[in-house]
Amino acid sequence: MSEQDENLRRDLDAAAFRRLLAHLAAHPEVQNIEMMNLAGFCRNCLANWRQEAAAERGISMTKDEARAEVYGMPYEDWRKLHQREASPEAQAAFAAREKPPS
Repeated sequence: MSEQDENLRRDLDAAAFRRLLAHLAAHPEVQNIEMMNLAGFCRNCLANWRQEAAAERGISMTKDEARAEVYGMPYEDWRKLHQREASPEAQAAFAAREKPPS
């Protein structure tokens, strides 16, 4: 792949990621546990991946900084505004998902 193609791919990936963040911001009713149960990742995972990518490039980024970028506000503020108690069914599904294979 040429450098120009690589730059275009990176630009398109970045645009898609920004669109994903905008979509998640527009749908705060979608809870992280629901995302984890259905897709295997959530907003916190995105923040962790962003923090890891920064570290790979020698950039210092705290967990709180990464989460603020993903949530569009400090994480604790988002939780107060949008996080609901997970249903017993969602909690059970999450617990079952987290068990290591036998």
